[in-house]
Amino acid sequence: MLILIAEDDELILKTIEHKLLKEGHEVILTRNGKEAIDTLKNKDVDLAITDIMMPFASGIEILSSIKTMEKKIPVIMLSSMGQEEVVLNAFDMGASDFIVKPFSPNELMLRIKRFVPK
Repeated sequence: MLILIAEDDELILKTIEHKLLKEGHEVILTRNGKEAIDTLKNKDVDLAITDIMMPFASGIEILSSIKTMEKKIPVIMLSSMGQEEVVLNAFDMGASDFIVKPFSPNELMLRIKRFVPK
């Protein structure tokens, strides 16, 4: 499974990358929203994991771009802002799941497994 990670926090990015590679997934790392959107235009990914607050384009803008591109990609949103309004907005925009930071890499893996084809 090819997974795009859009995260500007290098420690979180590397932690997720390590866990996904260990589980046998392929990973594309992006460190800002614009880079993530550009990557999504050129690559067919199976799942996207994106932070909400990022430079150049937010996770919500990434989600909107995925819809505009008419790609059927599950998107897991990450945010340190667990406010109900932010969570509801992400789901309204089409997010598949939402995880509040800090989170356990094992919890993230359990959530990813819901989107792995059987």
